[in-house]
Amino acid sequence: MNFIEEMEWRGMLHDMTPGAKEATESGMQTAYIGFDPTAPSLTIGNYVQLMVLAFWQRSGHKPIVLMGGATGRIGDPSGKDKERQLKSYDELDQNLAHQVNQMKKFLNFDSGDNKAELRNNLDFYKEMNVLDFLRNVGKTLTVSYMMSKDSVKNRLETGLSFTEFSYQLLQAYDFQYLYDNDNCRFQMGGSDQWGNITSGTEFIRRNLEDAKAYAVTSKLLAKSDGKKFGKSEKGNIWLDPEMTSPYAFYQFWLKANNEDLPMFLKYFSFKTREEIEALIEQAQEDPQSVTAILAEELTSRVHSPAACENAKNVSQVIFNKKLDNASLKAMNADTLEMVSKEIPSFTISEPIDDLAQILTKDTDIFSSVSEYRRAIKGNALSVNKNKISDHEAQITASEYIHDKYLMIENGKKNKFLIVVAD
Repeated sequence: MNFIEEMEWRGMLHDMTPGAKEATESGMQTAYIGFDPTAPSLTIGNYVQLMVLAFWQRSGHKPIVLMGGATGRIGDPSGKDKERQLKSYDELDQNLAHQVNQMKKFLNFDSGDNKAELRNNLDFYKEMNVLDFLRNVGKTLTVSYMMSKDSVKNRLETGLSFTEFSYQLLQAYDFQYLYDNDNCRFQMGGSDQWGNITSGTEFIRRNLEDAKAYAVTSKLLAKSDGKKFGKSEKGNIWLDPEMTSPYAFYQFWLKANNEDLPMFLKYFSFKTREEIEALIEQAQEDPQSVTAILAEELTSRVHSPAACENAKNVSQVIFNKKLDNASLKAMNADTLEMVSKEIPSFTISEPIDDLAQILTKDTDIFSSVSEYRRAIKGNALSVNKNKISDHEAQITASEYIHDKYLMIENGKKNKFLIVVAD
């Protein structure tokens, strides 16, 4: 795999400095991408950059993940129209530790000459005092050079603190540190990082004689409907299953706009070029089958094959009108636990026989017994996919799936889950 050619056919390449392509073809190279731990989890937006590192590694090159233990304390002004609210050190440290654990799933950190490495730029600065920083780092780039960058120019009217102004210097010094200590000649990132990254190549050029450092940036993902990528109606799409459930993650890809499918496949699938081009052609006639393939590949990779299978089963529970009692009872407890997080759920202290009591007193699925009876009379009420025709119906212990769950449906759209507390 040729990295630059791979980025080009996938439509991911935004820009690169002269000589970058030739350098990637001259043997194994080392590149890094920085991640500031300003959020409790990585998002799909961050995952674009992890895919870039994965393609880099699959091309035979060595990736470095640089965690911004220091830069996260400062705040990157790029793409921001106002000053960031700084996080506490404790919060940043917790975020960083969690994000590191997430990243270990997506790159090979364990074996081979080009195994991925992890660095924390807090280690670059924790022994450096402010005078050393001003002499050794701040002296390299001029104020006029730094002010020429869009991340600075775009903030001059709304205000830019010296703290955020200095971010460019930190990122530039990061590059030189990795160049010196890890023979890292490439820095990569999103197109919004072009100014910061080229400050790094300039920093190295001014400080290190005959040094060759390169910048490569990828395009930022933009959805065809104009909405920010990685955002749903409920907010960010996180890689943490507690923040975005595997089911919600699966559904995000399953509901992808037809116009976005070619881009999503190129950015996020590890299938070959021939396979992806065949899927893009298939999507013109049958987009649903292709979104299902994409959703399965990504959910299995980001979460696990088991979590993906559970997510598909949850979709069956919620959307499949042909699902019957036997199929519902055959589902595993993990699937039903996932269902309980996606539809309105009620917890009861112990299994109860009296259905009317469960639905009118122990929960508020029905506001009164008369409403409950009207639902039965209208043939609207089902328990575990079985219609209820008797308003004095009793629920036997065997009806509780895994001794814990009851699926309640009132009409076609109103679904609830009763959960017996552990």
